[in-house]
Amino acid sequence: MKYKTLKSMKGWKGKRVLVRADFNVPVDANGKIKDTFRIDATLPTLEYLRKKGAKIVVVSHMGTDGKESLAVVRKYLNKKFKIDFSKEVIGASVTEKVAKMKNGDALLLENVRREKGEMANDKNFAKALANLADVYVNEAFSVSHRKHASLVGVPRFLPSVLGLQCEAEVSELSKAYEKVRHPFLFILGGAKFDTKLPLLKRFIVIADQVFVGGALAHNFFRIEGYEIGKSLIDEDVKGLEKIAKKPNLLLPVDLLVENKNSKREIGLDEVEKDDTIVDMGHTSLALLETYVKKAKMIVWNGPLGKGENIAATKALLKMLARSKAVRIVGGGDTVEVISRLKLMDKVGFVSTGGGATIDFLADGSLPALEILKK
Repeated sequence: MKYKTLKSMKGWKGKRVLVRADFNVPVDANGKIKDTFRIDATLPTLEYLRKKGAKIVVVSHMGTDGKESLAVVRKYLNKKFKIDFSKEVIGASVTEKVAKMKNGDALLLENVRREKGEMANDKNFAKALANLADVYVNEAFSVSHRKHASLVGVPRFLPSVLGLQCEAEVSELSKAYEKVRHPFLFILGGAKFDTKLPLLKRFIVIADQVFVGGALAHNFFRIEGYEIGKSLIDEDVKGLEKIAKKPNLLLPVDLLVENKNSKREIGLDEVEKDDTIVDMGHTSLALLETYVKKAKMIVWNGPLGKGENIAATKALLKMLARSKAVRIVGGGDTVEVISRLKLMDKVGFVSTGGGATIDFLADGSLPALEILKK
C-alpha cells in the first residue's frame, strides 16, 4: 500500500482525530435516510478509533449548497454509534466542545459546505479545521476526486492516513489494473460519455471483453447505422469510431423500447423513430451471461437501463451473485438496486464512490489520495 493507513499509525489514545466522512446520503420528504450504505461503511473506522481511545471529530457534507443539516445523520448514527453534534463547523463553540471531549468521545460537525472556504479550498479555513485535531483520517473516498479544503487542504497541516473503507477502496479498485485475472470482463453502463470515455479507452486495452450497455450503447448503435429513435445520445463525444472497431467490444443485440402506445422487446433493426430505448432484452442478457460465467475478473460501472427500467441491472446482479470471479462493482446509482435485492454481501466489492470510482479506475489515483502518499 503506497498510502499511509489507519492501522499503520500507533498511539491513538488521547489524540484528537479529524475524520473526513461522506454522509451525503439521500433523504426523503419525511426526513428519513433512504440509503445508509456510505454511513455504514464509515462505522468500522469510527469504532476502531473509539476502541483505541481517540477523541473523534467527524466532518462531512450533505448536498451541494450547504443548506441541508447533518442532524438527520447524527440521529441515525446514534442508534449504532453514540456521537454528539455541533451546529457549527469551526469557531469558539466547536473549539470548546472539542476541548471537553474525553477519550472515546465523538462529535459530528454541521455540514462543512456551509463554510465558503470549503469548496474554495481556502487555506485559512483548512487550517481552522486542522486546529481541531492532531491527526487527519480520510474516510471519504467517494468525494476524494474533489479539491476541497476538508479533503486536500487539511492534510497539509496534519499527519494524515486513509480510513479502513478508503483503504479497502484503493486496494480493491487497484486490482482492476494491477492484479488483472483473465478472462477479464469489463461492463460499462450509464449515460455520461464525458465522464466514462476515459474508462472505456483504458479498459478496451486491458480487458478481454468490454460490454457497453445503457445509454452509452446508443452512440455505438448510431455508428453501426441503426435507428435509435428518441433515445438519449451524447452528440459531443468524439473518438468512438476507432473503439467501435475493436473485436473485444460487445453491445446489446436486442432492446426494450417504449413509445406513447407500447413497450416491447425488439431487435436492433426494429427500432422506430418514435421509440425510446429503455433497457436491453433477454437475448442480450443471455449473451452477457456466457461471458460472466467464463470470467475470472468482472468490473462493472453504471446501470444498464434507463430510470426505473432495472430488469437488466437486476439480472446482472444475480449473475454476479452466482459468479466465483473477482468482482468489483462501481457504486452510485447501482447501490440502491443492490440494497433492494439484499445482495450487498454477495456481488463482490461494492464501491461507495460514483464519480470518484470512475476517476480512480481511469487514472489510478485521486487528488485527496495523492496528498496522503508515503
